[in-house]
Amino acid sequence: MESCFSEEQFREVCAELQQPALAGADWQLLVETSGVSIYRLLDQQSGLYEYKVFGILKDCSPALLADVYMDLDYRKQWDQYVKEIYEKECNGETVTYWEMKYPFPMSNRDYVYIRQRRDLNVEGRKIHVVLAQSISLPQFPEKSGVIRVNQYKQSLGIESDGKEGSKEWPSKLPERYGESLSELPQQNLRRTAGVVGHACNPSILGG
Repeated sequence: MESCFSEEQFREVCAELQQPALAGADWQLLVETSGVSIYRLLDQQSGLYEYKVFGILKDCSPALLADVYMDLDYRKQWDQYVKEIYEKECNGETVTYWEMKYPFPMSNRDYVYIRQRRDLNVEGRKIHVVLAQSISLPQFPEKSGVIRVNQYKQSLGIESDGKEGSKEWPSKLPERYGESLSELPQQNLRRTAGVVGHACNPSILGG
């Protein structure tokens, strides 16, 4: 089946790992904790926000982190914000449904999207890239009381930082929400940043 994502889209993620594209725009640092930084940028036309996350994870290889990210069943164990997540075959494509818990009085969000992972070799650098974007299908009707995020996109890049025993996880994470992450309390944003490290904790992985 033909890829829904272009070669250029994968290469753009690799380029940003080399040089994060934060200059020339009004990116705002929301939170910085546990080696992870979350930035946001307001889209003036839509009034929605785009987010980027950059960070370093020690003692977790890039391949392992990419595997953890793609493993939806395991995500249910380490991500406390997952209400429901699963994959379903639709029209020859693997589609992901994900409902995310939000604290009261905010409504939960849900996402219907396709995603693809590629492991690339760029000038001797092994980079794991995951792209995702929302899709509208009748097999996934909207739920009462849950806000459907219809303008969702995500790009993730993972590579080694070249240090023994320490791996780098710079990622680009553009997400569009009906309500922005800025409405969440700071402690929730810090938990969002910290959950990345929790996912690859050796004791959780059984290693």
